[in-house]
Amino acid sequence: MSNRKVFRASIFGAFAAATLTGCVNVGLGGGGEPVSSLLTLKANERAPIGTTARAGGEQGEEAIAVLIPETPAKLDVLRVPVAVSDNEIAYLQQATWVEKPARLFRRLLGETLRTQTGALVLDSDDTPLLAGRIVRGTLREMGYDAATGSVLVQFDAVVSIPDGAVISQRFEASESGVPAEPGEVGDALNRTANTVAGEVAAWVAATN
Repeated sequence: MSNRKVFRASIFGAFAAATLTGCVNVGLGGGGEPVSSLLTLKANERAPIGTTARAGGEQGEEAIAVLIPETPAKLDVLRVPVAVSDNEIAYLQQATWVEKPARLFRRLLGETLRTQTGALVLDSDDTPLLAGRIVRGTLREMGYDAATGSVLVQFDAVVSIPDGAVISQRFEASESGVPAEPGEVGDALNRTANTVAGEVAAWVAATN
């Protein structure tokens, strides 16, 4: 691996680069190298074209707003984080998200809520009405673990309901036996993110 392909944060050494040569870049930056894979998240099910949803009116249907999750610094980038030890983070080489993970997960969760609940779901920055339920939270993990060859998605969901109550629950899904290759990691992250989104959607639908 050439020096140009290694990005080191000042607090990290070269351990990760030495042990995972060819797989990851070390550091919290990341940029300047060719990207061979653009990764995204796609919902397992999508609302059919022509589907109509409404909120308000005499029947009093509630809209659900999905806000952009908070993230730690390691996810506030376009790279896929790789845990190389308990206190060292690297990034998967030649793999970049098309958007930051928080926005991708927001849209995935919005589409999952739309298909599972049939409600009017607001998952963009333009919210034309006040939603009855607001879903927010923190996307704590969405990356790869080098030691176990696994991906992990962890989301702390928070839902605010019309009576003023706020409810929180942690959701997590993982998948092991994943090679440290952009396509394999991307597919596994998509599957685990869909699992988490499905569980969150079912939980939101059941909250009263």
